Order: sequence, then C-alpha cells, then structure tokens
Amino acid sequence: MKKTITLIFLILFQITAFACPVCERNQPKVLRGIVHGSGPDSNWDYVSIVITIIISIFAFIYSIKWLIKPNEKNQNHIKYSIFK
Repeated sequence: MKKTITLIFLILFQITAFACPVCERNQPKVLRGIVHGSGPDSNWDYVSIVITIIISIFAFIYSIKWLIKPNEKNQNHIKYSIFK
C-alpha cells in the first residue's frame, strides 16, 4: 500500500513538473501546473470536464468488472471456442 501511495504521489508530482511557465501563469489556481493552454473560458468548461471524467470512471469500472467476471453462461459464446 505504501508503494502505491508513493507511486501516485510521484506521478502527480511529475505531471506538475512539466507545465511551462507561460501556461502556468494563464491557468486558474486549481489547474496550475497540470494543464497547458489558455485555460477555461467559462464555468461550463468545468462542467463538461467533470461529466467526461465521471463517464470515463464508470466505463473503466465496468470494463474491469466484466473482464474479471463476464457472467456469460451461453455454451455457444465465442469464448468457449478459445477455451477448447
């Protein structure tokens, strides 16, 4: 667990280390050091980003869930041709 926390910390630190000074100056405080570019134009940009993140998290969780336990019981399913 300690290695995982350390790895996450190092990855986050590395992301902030690569923002250029011009982009860092143009970003709001929340995004400084994380993203490049001119920054969000309005609060709707934040809403669209949060919605995209939520959809991505759900897709990731369900893809892992169905990869581990697909619950496919049909004997004609293509996966059984691989198992034979």
